Amino acid sequence: MSEQNRPDPAPLPKAWPFEEAARLAAHVEKRTGADDRPALLETGYGPSGLPHIGTFGEVARTSWVRHAYTRLTGRPTRLLAFSDDMDALRKVPDNVPNGDMLRQHLGKPLSRVPDPFGTHDSFAAHNNARLRSFLDGFGFDYEFASSTDYYTGGRFDAALRRVLEVHDEIVSVIAPTLGPDRRATYSPVLPIHPRTGLVMQVRMDAIDADAGTVRWTDEDGTVFETPVTGGGAKMQWKADWAMRWFALGVDYEMSGKDLIDSVKLSGKICRILGGDPPAGLTYELFLDENGQKISKSKGNGISVEEWLRYAPPESLSQYMFNAPQRAKRLFFDVIPKAADEYLANVGRAAAMSDDDPALPANPAWFIHAGRIGPDAGSPLTFGMLLNLASVANAETPDVLWRFIRRYDSAASPAACPMLARLVDHAIVYYADFVRPAKTYRQPDARERAALADLADNLRGLADNPAEPDTLQNLVFEIGKRHGFEPLRDWFGCLYEVLLGQKEGPRFGIFIGLYGVSETIELIEAALARPSIGASTGAGVV
Repeated sequence: MSEQNRPDPAPLPKAWPFEEAARLAAHVEKRTGADDRPALLETGYGPSGLPHIGTFGEVARTSWVRHAYTRLTGRPTRLLAFSDDMDALRKVPDNVPNGDMLRQHLGKPLSRVPDPFGTHDSFAAHNNARLRSFLDGFGFDYEFASSTDYYTGGRFDAALRRVLEVHDEIVSVIAPTLGPDRRATYSPVLPIHPRTGLVMQVRMDAIDADAGTVRWTDEDGTVFETPVTGGGAKMQWKADWAMRWFALGVDYEMSGKDLIDSVKLSGKICRILGGDPPAGLTYELFLDENGQKISKSKGNGISVEEWLRYAPPESLSQYMFNAPQRAKRLFFDVIPKAADEYLANVGRAAAMSDDDPALPANPAWFIHAGRIGPDAGSPLTFGMLLNLASVANAETPDVLWRFIRRYDSAASPAACPMLARLVDHAIVYYADFVRPAKTYRQPDARERAALADLADNLRGLADNPAEPDTLQNLVFEIGKRHGFEPLRDWFGCLYEVLLGQKEGPRFGIFIGLYGVSETIELIEAALARPSIGASTGAGVV
C-alpha cells in the first residue's frame, strides 16, 4: 500500500500513559539492525531508606505505560525494578533503629552495611525485601535487579571498560557542574577500598583502559591499582545511571522533577558511551502536609502501609494516576477523595462495552490491567460510609452493615466485596481522623425553622419509604422555601449542624441510608442541643 493511500492511524485514547507509550514506541523504532528484543522499561530505587509511596508511584506509572505500549503495539516488554544497593551510606536515616551502629558504617556500600532491623544480611537486603514485598502485594509484573549483583557478577564489565575508554570525555561533561574543589578530583569511577570497604571519591592517578584498572592514592600515601570490573569499583551516580542505560539498553525510565538536570547529563554520558538514552516522563514531586517534598530518609508524608490502613490499594493507584506532571499534596485527607474517584471510574467503565474506544482512557482500565471485574465497584461511596460512621458513632463494621442491609437487603460482604473492604476501612478512618476533630455548631433562627420543617415533612414519610431522589428533592424544596440563596448554604447547615463537618453527602441518599426516623431523631437532637455547643471528635470528610 502506498503512503498516499495508507489509512490514518487510529487516534490514541486520551490518557497520559498512551502518550508516553507512543514516545516509547518511537524510541524502540529507532533501534538499528535486527534488534527485536522486548522494550525494556526501568524504575530505580535507592535503598538508603525504607521504600515510600513515591517508589510505588513510579513503578505503578511505569506499569501503566507498559500496558498502554502493549495495547498500542502488541510487542513484548520487560519491567526492571533496579536497586542502587551498591551506593554508599551517606547519612543515617531518621526513621530506622540502631542509628549509632549505622554511623560506624558510613561510606560503605549499602549491601555491606549491617541491617539495623536485624532481620537480613544487610541494610540493602532489608530494604530491598520491603520493596519487593509491597510491589508483590500490588501484583506488579516486574524483574528485581540488584546493583551489587550486577557489578560483582560481571553484568556491567564491558560497559565499565567502555567508561575507561571515554573517561576524559565523561569528566568534561560533569566537571562544569561541580565546584572548584570537587572538580579538581572528579572521576566517574569510585573504587572500593580493598581494606576498609569504603566507596572512595579520589583523584585517579592513571586510567588503563586495556587492563581495565584505575590507579589512585589513599590519604596515607598508599597507592592502589583497582580493577573496575567484578565489583572492584562503582560509578558516580550520574555516570552510573548512564552506564546502566547503555549496558542494559533501557528504553524508558521516568524520573522526578528534581532530577531534570541529572537526566540531561546522564543522557549526554550515555551518548558518549555509544548508547541512546531512554524515553521518559518527568513527574512532579509529592508534598507532605506542610508542602515539603516527601523523603524516604525523613519518613514524612504517608507510607504505603499507612494508606492501606485507611483505604483499598485501588484508591492509591487512582491517586497516582491523576496528573503525574502536577505537584500533589500527599497526606491523609486526600484518601477519601481518591477512593471515591476510583469508584466513580469503575462505575463509568461498567457502563461501557469491552470494545468501547473510550474504555482504555479510563483510569480503572489501567488500575485493573484491562480486566475490570464485577467485584471492582461498590454501591456506596467511601465518603457516604464515613458520614454514616460519623453520625452513627460506629466502632465496628456491624453497625454500618445494619444500616446498609436496611437500605439494600441484597447487600452483604460476600455479594459486595469492595463495599466490605470500604466498610472496614471507613471504621478505622473515622476513628483516627473524623471523630477526633468533629465539631457541631448551633443553627440560627432561619436554620432552626428549616430544620424543623424538614423533620415535619419527613414524619409524613416515615411509614412510606421514599426513593433517595424523592428525599433529595424534598431537601431542595425545604431550602428554597426558607430562602437559602445559594442553596449550598442550606446544605452547609445540614452538614455543620447535623454532622459536625464542613462537607457531606447528597443528603437524600444519606437519609435513605441512615433512615427517615433516625434522621428525624438526628434533627431533634440538634435542635435540642444546648446553645453552648458540644465538641465531640473528627475531621472534615
